Amino acid sequence: MMEDGVFLPRDLPMWADARPYLDVRTNDEHTVIAYGIARMLLDQIPEADESVVLPAILLHDVGWKMIPQELLLDAIGRNPTRLDLVREHELHSVKIAREILEKHKPEGVDIDAVLEIIDGHDTTREAKSINDAVVKDADKGWRSTPHGMRTIEGWYDCGLPWVISMLEERSNDRMLTAPGKALAEGQTAAVKAELMLGRYLGGADA
Repeated sequence: MMEDGVFLPRDLPMWADARPYLDVRTNDEHTVIAYGIARMLLDQIPEADESVVLPAILLHDVGWKMIPQELLLDAIGRNPTRLDLVREHELHSVKIAREILEKHKPEGVDIDAVLEIIDGHDTTREAKSINDAVVKDADKGWRSTPHGMRTIEGWYDCGLPWVISMLEERSNDRMLTAPGKALAEGQTAAVKAELMLGRYLGGADA
């Protein structure tokens, strides 16, 4: 699927312009991994349109750059107090993504369809379309990856058991597609089992 890299050649110029907006809250790393997840989901969900899904996942979080960094954990923390900032970042993302998309005019990409998905990707739980569902699952599915779990653990200084509990109780069941749900639950189960290796193989946790 990704013999020559994660990004399609069509999307590399947009990635170059998006990167300066993604250097907060490890959004650059998140975006690369979410894009890879989106490509996997597209293989499993052929009715979704990659020319909408992939540019949307590439550009969905560029607006966090415009939110003061000291407020980020107030927006996404364990007990968020500034949920308005989540909506604000979506609006900034739409504006910045429009500028990038209109600059490059990627062939075959419906710019309005991409922006419609970015607008509401975090603040609306229900999917507007199958393309929106794939983007939402790729975005949220990152949380259950080893990279996502390590990142969340570092944000909140909470330990992997808490991250796993959060995923099992509040995140994995919000996945919108069958492949997305299987991905999230499978990855969470694998990391949970890894934490129990000592119990079964001997060691500090036995």
